[in-house]
Amino acid sequence: MIRALKVIVFLLCLVPFFLLVWGVVTADLGPNPVERITHTTGDWTLRFLVITLCITPLRHLTGWNPAIRFRRMLGLFAFFYGCLHLTIYVLSIANLNVGEIVTDIAKRPYITVGFTGFVLMIPLAITSTKKWIGRLGGKRWQMLHRLIYASAIAGVLHYLWLVKADIRFPVRYGILVGLLLLFRVWTAVRSRQAVTQVSGG
Repeated sequence: MIRALKVIVFLLCLVPFFLLVWGVVTADLGPNPVERITHTTGDWTLRFLVITLCITPLRHLTGWNPAIRFRRMLGLFAFFYGCLHLTIYVLSIANLNVGEIVTDIAKRPYITVGFTGFVLMIPLAITSTKKWIGRLGGKRWQMLHRLIYASAIAGVLHYLWLVKADIRFPVRYGILVGLLLLFRVWTAVRSRQAVTQVSGG
């Protein structure tokens, strides 16, 4: 059952990519296809980061522990769309000009924070396998993977500073990430209280 569901989720995660490919093939991406692809891949990077962060609250609130088996896939799709987003920028916007890329990262805050968010996803993608959990140990692995919150916050700031005027969507993402972070803090506090009560008793 879970295997079949994972296949379905995997295919659904690829839908935005295939829609972009279809748009390129049919020339149906509007007057500025590069901008459309850049924005779409950026949106889905942030969406998958938020969806990945929702897995833990989903487990706690529903008791459906198999949800954890989807977290790695969803996180890797966030990285996949982030790679596409960065690749489009490097190839089409910065024209593979290393000097221009470095200058943009250094001088444009929205690019600085966006690039930072992507860099933070790299160690998460590399260490997403069970072998890396064994190498790092459970606690260190969990601490490392809390970087996803920093990456999501960076993604929200990147979006917010990019759009400037219409900030409705980045604000909504920011609220979601903030609530998810508060939930994480709340569960951590509860766990510590439970441990204290047990040790005290």
